[in-house]
Formats: sequence, C-alpha cells, structure tokens
Amino acid sequence: LRLVAVLRAILEGEKAAVLKRDRHLPLSFHRRQEELKFGLGLQRLQHRIREIQALWERASTQRDSAGGERRKEGPWAAHGQGGTRAADPLELPALVLEAVKELEVAKQQVLKRIQIWKRQQQLAGNGAAFEENLAPLQKRCEALAEVHLQLQQQVLAAGAELGAELLPRLLERLAEVLCSLVKR
Repeated sequence: LRLVAVLRAILEGEKAAVLKRDRHLPLSFHRRQEELKFGLGLQRLQHRIREIQALWERASTQRDSAGGERRKEGPWAAHGQGGTRAADPLELPALVLEAVKELEVAKQQVLKRIQIWKRQQQLAGNGAAFEENLAPLQKRCEALAEVHLQLQQQVLAAGAELGAELLPRLLERLAEVLCSLVKR
C-alpha cells in the first residue's frame, strides 16, 4: 500500500506540473481521462457484485450445512476459498449498500456525459464542431444497465439476508437509478 501511495503522489505531482505548464489540455485528454475513470468505477462495481455473490453463496452453504441439508458446493469451496471463514451477517448488507452507492456514482457520470453531449449539440447549432458519434455514450449506458441488472439480481437473491427493512429501500434506489437513466 505504501508503494501505491508513493506512486499516486508521484503521479499527482506530475499531473500538477503538466497542468501548470499547459493550462489548457486538449478536450481529447479530458474525454479519455473521463472514460478511464468511468471504466475503473465500472470494474470496481463488477468486483463488488462478484464479492456479494460469493458471500451470499458462502452464507447459503453454511446455512444449508448447519440445517442438516447437503448442498453441492461451488468450485470456490473445493479450493478452500471461503469455506473456512464464517460469513458475517452484517457484511452482506454493507457490501450491497456500497455497491449501490458506486452504481449511483456511475449513473451520475453517465448523466453528466449526456448533459455534455446535449450542450455540444446545442453549440453545434451555432457553428461549433460537433462529434455525432453516439457509440461511446451508448456503450456506457449499456454497460451501466448490465451492471444494474446484475446488482438487482444479487439483491433479490440475497433478499432474506438483507432483511425486510433494507430490501425495499435497496430496490427503490435501484429503480430510481434505472428511471433516471431512462428519463434522460
């Protein structure tokens, strides 16, 4: 972690030097930076979803084996991953809440990009250059919708572990994310 902190400090210093030297970076630089941030956030969100699934499977397996039932365990148990550690009942709701927060952040990034595209389209009416290619924006929306669906499936699958109070709130937040994307 120290190495990461040192590298981050070096990169921040380099970034500050470049910004100081070249006050105005090209638009393509900012666009690429935004694409990388969105991609990283989406990968982090997909990782959270896989963590939720693994934790839920581990909790289900432990619950089934404690109840006397034998359930076929997944390949992660055969390798000793997760089978020895007991699943904390508070860990799953915390992971799901964190994933929903990250989904909302990704949604905000997509909505910001849509607003930028709309503004560029307005400026194009006044003669400004305008890139009409909607493929990157569509790819973002599709990727976010796919992750949203995966997260919603995990929330529904882990509904009993999340509790009667948290489940409706999470489903409402997920519905709100989807509605705000569809409306804009």
